[in-house]
Amino acid sequence: MNGTQRVSKSEKSYLFQVDEKAVTRRNTLIIPRGVEIEEWRRLGRQINVISDSSSWWLGDWLLYGQNEYPNRYKKAIEETSLDYQTLRNYSWVARRFPPEYRRSTLSFQHHAEVASRPQEEQEKWLDKAEQYGWSRNKLRRMIRESRTSEASDISTINIKMNLDLKQKKRWEEAAERQDKDLVSWIISVLEEAVEPISMSEHLESASATAGPPSITSA
Repeated sequence: MNGTQRVSKSEKSYLFQVDEKAVTRRNTLIIPRGVEIEEWRRLGRQINVISDSSSWWLGDWLLYGQNEYPNRYKKAIEETSLDYQTLRNYSWVARRFPPEYRRSTLSFQHHAEVASRPQEEQEKWLDKAEQYGWSRNKLRRMIRESRTSEASDISTINIKMNLDLKQKKRWEEAAERQDKDLVSWIISVLEEAVEPISMSEHLESASATAGPPSITSA
């Protein structure tokens, strides 16, 4: 692609320069002929950084909108070409990792792989990914293998639920308020529901073991 392409007025707002050698627009990267291979390689690295950073930027952008315009931000998003579900995914990861906990040496996708885990486990896995230079796929594979090892004696139950759109939306909003993904939120709700039953059964068992109270006369 050479640098002599004509650009319409409507596209000028999307133009910006990258690495002093290339110009981008919404659907094109314009690289002039004669670029040295080292410059071309550096350009690729810069584009990769921008691509990864944009996930964090969009996540932080949505968090700002949620905090500053809680009753208006969804309507504002509907008037753009942005997909709300994708933005929610980005913002969920961004919320799970405040800026001071984000690793500049790892991609957004690395962070997304461990976002649902407690902070201590997040740090452990990200430390390993940094130390050993794991790709996102390698990190995912190592986590999966760890889970398989830990859960080798645990049976798996697959549950299928049919939800209408309004119900699904209410559940997602409830999960978001508790800073959880939908599956983690459902599990926590079920655990809370089981806890009183388990306590009741424990008390009944203790009472049956103890037998009827004895009465002694003075």
